Amino acid sequence: MVEKKVGRWTIKGSERVYGDEFVEFRVDEIEGPDGKPRRRAVTKLLPGVSVLALDAEGFVHLVKTFRYAVERESLEAVAGAIDEGEEPADAARRELREELGIEAGELLDLGHADAVTSQVLSPARLFLARGLKFGEPEQEETENLKPVKVTLAEAVALVMSGEITQALTGLLILKAEKVVSEERRRA
Repeated sequence: MVEKKVGRWTIKGSERVYGDEFVEFRVDEIEGPDGKPRRRAVTKLLPGVSVLALDAEGFVHLVKTFRYAVERESLEAVAGAIDEGEEPADAARRELREELGIEAGELLDLGHADAVTSQVLSPARLFLARGLKFGEPEQEETENLKPVKVTLAEAVALVMSGEITQALTGLLILKAEKVVSEERRRA
């Protein structure tokens, strides 16, 4: 491996410890800004999307599911990986259809987010879906997603109270609330 400069750090070498179709773990041998050698573990996940469905009555459609890593149920926006060659907006539409059976007439791109930045590379694109048409979900066998419908104001309160802890969901709800508030102010 050729040395690579990353900010004030220099990567001297890198060892892939594990990898599958979803995740890669590596350990980098680095030189810090002070010239001292160090090791850093990095987890790299597939790029993903997170999409919040907002209906005409002001309700958002979330999912509740058990998350193994945090050992509890989590209330979240629809989310998933971007398939190879797939555009982020297409992935958002696919995930919304698969997880909740919703087709979005409008998809507003709310930008890029990094869920964890210290040792995890997990880029995500955030979307607000509107103009919704409801059908049947196409969940995979391994998914056990329960639909949850709350007002956008209730979703904001759930973020602020700490009941919604999934970072991308919290950010997405707050961004969506800002968009809706600005639209109301302009109307």
